[in-house]
Amino acid sequence: MAERQGQREFDIVVLGMGPGGEYAARELAKSGLSVAGVEARLVGGECPYWGCVPSKMMIRAANLLSEGRRIPGMAGASVVSPDWALVADRIRAEATDDWDDTAAADRFTRAGGTLFRGYGRITGPGEVTVRGNVLRARRGIVINTGTAPAVPPIPGLAGTPFWTNREIVETEDVPQSLAVLGGGAIGSELAQVFARFGARVTVAEAADRLLPMEEPESGELLAKIFTSEGITVSTGAKAESVTHDAGGFTLKLADGSQVQAERLLLATGRTTNLAAVGISAVGLDESARSIPVDDEMRAAPGVWAIGDVTGHGAFTHMSMYQAQIAVDAILGRPHHPAEYHAVPRVTFTDPEIGGVGLTAAEARERLGNVATGISQVPASSRGWIHKAGNAGFIKLVADAGRGVLVGATSAGPVGGEVLSMLTLAVHAEVPVRRLTEMIYAYPTFHRAVRDALEQLS
Repeated sequence: MAERQGQREFDIVVLGMGPGGEYAARELAKSGLSVAGVEARLVGGECPYWGCVPSKMMIRAANLLSEGRRIPGMAGASVVSPDWALVADRIRAEATDDWDDTAAADRFTRAGGTLFRGYGRITGPGEVTVRGNVLRARRGIVINTGTAPAVPPIPGLAGTPFWTNREIVETEDVPQSLAVLGGGAIGSELAQVFARFGARVTVAEAADRLLPMEEPESGELLAKIFTSEGITVSTGAKAESVTHDAGGFTLKLADGSQVQAERLLLATGRTTNLAAVGISAVGLDESARSIPVDDEMRAAPGVWAIGDVTGHGAFTHMSMYQAQIAVDAILGRPHHPAEYHAVPRVTFTDPEIGGVGLTAAEARERLGNVATGISQVPASSRGWIHKAGNAGFIKLVADAGRGVLVGATSAGPVGGEVLSMLTLAVHAEVPVRRLTEMIYAYPTFHRAVRDALEQLS
């Protein structure tokens, strides 16, 4: 629905139509409220166009190549010939014809919402201004403005044609060489994808290990796998400068070494710009890194915030979780308060590395009396059967005083799926003793959980 400039009144204004914002706006509109959605880019946000969905399509393709290469010695012979054009075409088809959000926008307007295109800014209590339109919210504003790729202030970087996760997802070609700055989840996933499609890849991570937010064993495992696949890993490697010329990029690291590559991917985290959102107009600190919210996602009177801007994890599942709570709170429905002690996360490398709750180091800092247990996937019956590509482990972290799990890591061929039972255990605070009493199907990957429970000490 096209809108002419002027003033309009709505019950709710949703500022940012990423996954959570789109869902909240649509559900509130379906409930009978008048809802304005404000989005400057694409309705649906990062996830369906550049984030979780297309990147996992790339990963799926890369994993198929790797599985094909594992056939010799187990099932016969194989010849694998990568073709990136098939991946690029599939991504464009999924992104609805070269990043067109018509289908998502229509879902919202069919539900009764009104979409405003442009960068919105809060200009007063209950007021958002977007491209000359002043939108007044009778019941409140929902902030879901998300984050953008962080660009570190490295000398020489500005103005060069570096890639972020957006450009690399849109590429129609695999470069001969790729330097990845950042060894977190995004950098690690994409490094492995492009290496498997033939690029010469180097990962430079400023911390002392890959996946620095996860257990040390996770980073150690991934570094071992990457090295075996020909990926160069440099940890403790802070970037000091970047140069770019016709030959590509040269990345100078703090240890004096240099990385040369045709392309440079920045995977150095995400950033918010709360000043641009105008949150000071409703009494919130625009210099903060995130917006504090209560357990109903309320940030201020008549203001709710959901998703990345709340600082509880830049995950689509977090945004959707918070969106449902905010919708229920706005509509006065019975609902549960937000809980963050069992937030699951998965790095979709091969092997997959899933984590939930606290790491052992975090648990020791917060709780003191902690027990840990670890088992190796290759030592399990299913791991032995799987053979090629069977690397991984299960690590459990328990509050020894209460006898419940407070964290867990599941790394392995289907690590993210095995994580589901551990997420439930941490979320519901199932007693460790009770977990030892349950029946674990044989032979499955999740049976390694039982072995880790026996190691808790």
